[in-house]
Amino acid sequence: MIESSSILALDGVTKRFGQITALENFGVDIRKGEFITVIGPSGCGKSTLFNIVAGLESPDEGRISHHGKPVAAGDLLGQVAFMPQQDLLLPWRTVLDNAILAIELEGTPRSEARRMAMDMLPEFGLTGFERHYPQQLSGGMRQRVALMRTFLFKRELMLLDEPFGALDSLTRSMMQRWLLEIWRHHERTVLFITHDIDEAIFLGDRVLVMSARPGRIKLEQHIGLPRPRLGEVVTSEAFVQLKRKLLKELEEESMKSFTP
Repeated sequence: MIESSSILALDGVTKRFGQITALENFGVDIRKGEFITVIGPSGCGKSTLFNIVAGLESPDEGRISHHGKPVAAGDLLGQVAFMPQQDLLLPWRTVLDNAILAIELEGTPRSEARRMAMDMLPEFGLTGFERHYPQQLSGGMRQRVALMRTFLFKRELMLLDEPFGALDSLTRSMMQRWLLEIWRHHERTVLFITHDIDEAIFLGDRVLVMSARPGRIKLEQHIGLPRPRLGEVVTSEAFVQLKRKLLKELEEESMKSFTP
């Protein structure tokens, strides 16, 4: 049964590509205001899950519900704000004009879109960089521009696919804490895909551990760490215990990829 606060639910979703089953009987209920993180071994179907939730792929079997009503996967296109692994900033557009791209394509007049973006620049630490081009920015700043573009595209559900995967560990840690502040302020719902267990625990209300292909949810782990989460929480006993449990589950699934 889908809860009344459910924004998006997948039930029994299966997706095949020829002879390969990427997802099988996959189910998740994403509730309003949650920050859900997803981890799993390489090739487990995380990217396929991303594409289905974003409305870019249709499942072969199963049901999708949006606010409790059955929908086709294609109906989700434009209903979910998403950011893929690469920032996809256009090199000929400035920071400001990259940030407004999604809402401009949606029909917002450029002058209004730029005003909205200018108001958001301080929160994203980009004041003074609005006329810079992507090649003039650090990796962390590029990700902030891409995230600002995603937040400007105002949708209840945001789908983020390893947005910090290419960053160094210190920048990554700072971006994680910054993202939680932005998430709290804007009151969005987030589905965050990652390959990093520490990141999954630090950010998430729930962590979904996917099995080796065909991907399904092997474990749903509720994270009881208090918010707001400070950097030192990663050294706490509660965090270490959660990491130990999730690492065991993930290693079991990862080893299946090496089994003939």
